[in-house]
Amino acid sequence: MAGVNVKSEIKPLKKVLLHRPGKELLNLTPNTLEELLFDDIPFLKVAQEEHDAFAQALRDNGVEVVYLEDLTAEVLAADPELREKFLLQWIDEAGIKTERYRKIIFDYMQENYPDAKDFVLKTMEGINLTELHTDKSNSLVDLVSEASKMVVAPMPNLYFTRDPFAMIGNGVSINRMYSVTRNRETIYGEYIFNYHPDFKGTPQYYSRYNTFHIEGGDILNINEHVLAIGISQRTEPDAIDGIAHNIFNDPTSPVDTILAFNIPVSRAFMHLDTVFTQIDYDKFTIHPGIMGPLTVFEITPDGKGGTKIRERNEDLEKVLSEYVGQPVKLIPCGGGDRIAAEREQWNDGSNTLCVRPGTVVVYQRNNVTNDVLYKQGINCLEMPSAELSRGRGGPRCMSMPAWREAL
Repeated sequence: MAGVNVKSEIKPLKKVLLHRPGKELLNLTPNTLEELLFDDIPFLKVAQEEHDAFAQALRDNGVEVVYLEDLTAEVLAADPELREKFLLQWIDEAGIKTERYRKIIFDYMQENYPDAKDFVLKTMEGINLTELHTDKSNSLVDLVSEASKMVVAPMPNLYFTRDPFAMIGNGVSINRMYSVTRNRETIYGEYIFNYHPDFKGTPQYYSRYNTFHIEGGDILNINEHVLAIGISQRTEPDAIDGIAHNIFNDPTSPVDTILAFNIPVSRAFMHLDTVFTQIDYDKFTIHPGIMGPLTVFEITPDGKGGTKIRERNEDLEKVLSEYVGQPVKLIPCGGGDRIAAEREQWNDGSNTLCVRPGTVVVYQRNNVTNDVLYKQGINCLEMPSAELSRGRGGPRCMSMPAWREAL
């Protein structure tokens, strides 16, 4: 199926985009964890086994799984000139400034990675100095640098495919990320949505070259008319103004309301999807720390090419009930136990991926929250997560739906 179609968080999932964790995780070190946004170093072999179990659970439920690395490789394999353009852009965005190193890295990648998929995986993995076999005798930089120095940094967060871009109805937002580390990841989305035969021509509502940052974890499709976006640690209100203007001025988009949720700026509330996710027609999992009154800005077109904004200070339950079209039930992570809630929220207990109404993928380790969901009639597809969870993201974070069926 070509194009994208995501007008809900719960309609039957038919196609999803993932990235299988690769050698980029091997280039995490204790000294680079903070810079690369990890809290610990995952064991790659086990992380891959867990991710494969995730992908298989989706396939077993009728979902076509496509991979970021495969789609990018298909684009680059079809056009050698495009591969060169991509490589030069990747070198630029890696911060390689000297002509000497630009040439060394360009030649190294072209000569050592002729296969398109190997080439793409290497761009994700990063390059350290020892791989380049440079002549140190004429370079002070080489002589004083440690042999293990990363010349091109890895992109270990890539398995969280939710954030670099976001499907909105039949369009896409190619995001400008909050951190320099993650902003490099959006190059793959740029090439897929501009050149891949299955995705080119998709309306683009935001550009990775825009000034203000926005991330996919803050974007939720409530229904075909209503979009929710978090004002968070990772998404700025200026970006929401911009994306609202572009969506409302696309005659093919049925979205006529954007709800901007003002959520606390902290790592625990990194994105809107760490605060709540929809799991059934009338049910949402929720971070218990957000259950009180919440400031929500309702953005609608003004009929003159601009927008009008109404501020609302109401309980989340009331706001969601209004826009879902029926009373909703909020199910707190941890089932009301404060310690369990804090522990399981840290491990993304409310960050679930809905496969179809009432069926969600969850982390096995969040057993208190999962038991509560079972008692509410939710079918939980439990997946292992001892290593994947070290990156601080759950099943929703690790997936980008490309197609959901109408019910």
